[in-house]
Amino acid sequence: MNEAAVLEVARQTFFVIMKAGGPIMAAGLVVGLIIAVFQTLTSIQEMTLTFVPKIVIIFGAVIVFMPFMMTAVIEFARSLYDRIIAIG
Repeated sequence: MNEAAVLEVARQTFFVIMKAGGPIMAAGLVVGLIIAVFQTLTSIQEMTLTFVPKIVIIFGAVIVFMPFMMTAVIEFARSLYDRIIAIG
């Protein structure tokens, strides 16, 4: 493998990481912002008010986006296996 092939694999790796983690991180970000605005408007500074809804929403996002995430990871793994076979 030359440098270009290694950089291509690294680029694909970062894209797969963003595909797999992006929806969950976005859901957590949106819920966190909504709760922060709610806490600011009501002056409630309860820690569990931030923690519990984020956990519930992130768990739901994992369930909803799991097929998409698994497809992205499996396709990436197959492309890596094909590259390994081509080398050897």
